Amino acid sequence: MDTQKATFGAGCFWGVEAAFAAMPGVTATAVGYEGGSQENPSYKDVCTQDGQPNRGQPTHVEVVEVDFDPEKIGYGQLLDAFFQLHDPTTMNRQGPDWGTQYRSAVFFHSSEQEAEAKAKIEALNAEGRFEPKKIVTQVVPAETFWRAEDYHQRYLEKRGLASCHI
Repeated sequence: MDTQKATFGAGCFWGVEAAFAAMPGVTATAVGYEGGSQENPSYKDVCTQDGQPNRGQPTHVEVVEVDFDPEKIGYGQLLDAFFQLHDPTTMNRQGPDWGTQYRSAVFFHSSEQEAEAKAKIEALNAEGRFEPKKIVTQVVPAETFWRAEDYHQRYLEKRGLASCHI
């Protein structure tokens, strides 16, 4: 079985991971951080800047890295779920959580993923799915995925919870 990777930032990673992990064809998930410049950041590093809540300069994004079997689930289906799991029209905010670590982002692993993500955004905006707002999701190359601390992995599952949506 050849698997592929997809990486998504859609706000707090706990509920997003649980949703992706439950999808048939997804073979593994991990939560972590991507898109910043710090080597091996901790949760505290991502959520704060100079000891204050991170409300300023972009840093890493809380992300879910998804391994999937493209014979069982397509990247387009993962994108559909991504756009249903969060509000892609809010900059640096999901529900009560705000800061640059909560920005909406697709980290693509191939030119095909990049093209598909950009086409999906264009189609959703054209059909007016989120009117009067427009999608602000970043589509950027995947770089280094820094795995989050163990206590964040499968956080909701470990606590017997199905979701943390507001």
